[in-house]
Amino acid sequence: MLKYVKGPLENIDGVAIYPIISLLIFFLFFAALFWWVITARKEYISEMSNIPLETENAHTNLSSLKQGS
Repeated sequence: MLKYVKGPLENIDGVAIYPIISLLIFFLFFAALFWWVITARKEYISEMSNIPLETENAHTNLSSLKQGS
């Protein structure tokens, strides 16, 4: 299977730069993501972690209002 991919790519000049660029993009993305996680405000993280609970409570309150009417 690899010979079908590797064979044609060996004939392209400068093809070795593509894995390097891919690795660089991968590393930069996760380094930026790591930096964002480390520097994020704790209040923001806490607020975002409570969103599923707030929407569930809002849905429960909405259901009880509809049933009471």
